Amino acid sequence: MGVQDCAAAGADVELDELDRAVVHALQIHPRAPWTLVGEVLGVNPVTVARRWHRLEAAGLAWVTAYPRLSNSRIVVSGVVEVDAEPGAAEAVARALATDPAVANIKITAGGRDLVIAVQARSLEELARTTTLLFQRTPGVRATRTHVSTGVPTEGSRWRLRSLDEAQSARIEAAVPRPGRSLPVAEARLDDLDARLLELLSVDGRTSLRDLSAATDASLTTVRRRLQSLLASRLSLRCDLARPLSGWPLSAVYFASVPGQHVEGTSRVLSEVREVRSCAITAGPHNLVIDVWLRDLRDVHAFEAHLSGKLPRLTVSDRSVVLRTVKHMGRLLDHHGRCIGVVPLGHPQEHEPRRWSSEPL
Repeated sequence: MGVQDCAAAGADVELDELDRAVVHALQIHPRAPWTLVGEVLGVNPVTVARRWHRLEAAGLAWVTAYPRLSNSRIVVSGVVEVDAEPGAAEAVARALATDPAVANIKITAGGRDLVIAVQARSLEELARTTTLLFQRTPGVRATRTHVSTGVPTEGSRWRLRSLDEAQSARIEAAVPRPGRSLPVAEARLDDLDARLLELLSVDGRTSLRDLSAATDASLTTVRRRLQSLLASRLSLRCDLARPLSGWPLSAVYFASVPGQHVEGTSRVLSEVREVRSCAITAGPHNLVIDVWLRDLRDVHAFEAHLSGKLPRLTVSDRSVVLRTVKHMGRLLDHHGRCIGVVPLGHPQEHEPRRWSSEPL
């Protein structure tokens, strides 16, 4: 059963300690061989693979690929606040979710109805994409775009902490090291690269043989391209349905800090476990912080914690996430399960394609 059919499985699957350990291992090394994972966990590799496929089929965990957000020569991203007409937020979210340029969609309470993340290949394309997105989407009343100038930390770094230090170190040692920074011309994705990104955004663990068959490229070529992409241009991540993580609540903070302290502040934020991602942005706020929390009361308690830890940081506004509709191309149901995929891609080059087994 593939991830595109994940809603067909029951929502009542729970994670035991082995499930959590497998997910943690793939959070460290998303394409880790099952033989390695099984050896580290002291379990038969077949059992490990079976556990993963059960979670994936139920829409509870998945591996995806996306352009490396820290490399602006490959992708320019923006955080967009959307004000919708009364009662239109869900409809707007459903309409925007079909577009491959829209990576994330959160329906929120507070000073905006939605917070979305848009990806493009240049500032010009980002402006054109956001304009077209909202011109053709009924129910949008106003938008505010914050161009990301840096992403010091993002969700791929978050860990379950189910493995001990020795186990984590063994998995970490097998992770391919990042490659050299490529010249601008080489950093751009050609047709084969773009197709590999599309396939890996649906299933980041797709085998080399299957990638070769889907791209009509030789196994040697695919292996070489994939190594190059993962070394410097693409990121992989293993995600887990948030309610199963122990952090069922999400919130977005819009904050500012004096310019000379932006880098230092973002480094401190990257070490705070609740912080899933932090974007440095150009606009009325220079930091947009996405956090996971355990309880609704923690929304203000966490803000107070940040103020004590970072006295120069001013939180201007905050929004509680009512529902995440789309997460790095994955369509999610009300329980945070994956129910489909819109492969990430360039919006002017690809017609939106969606794999889904139930409505949003």
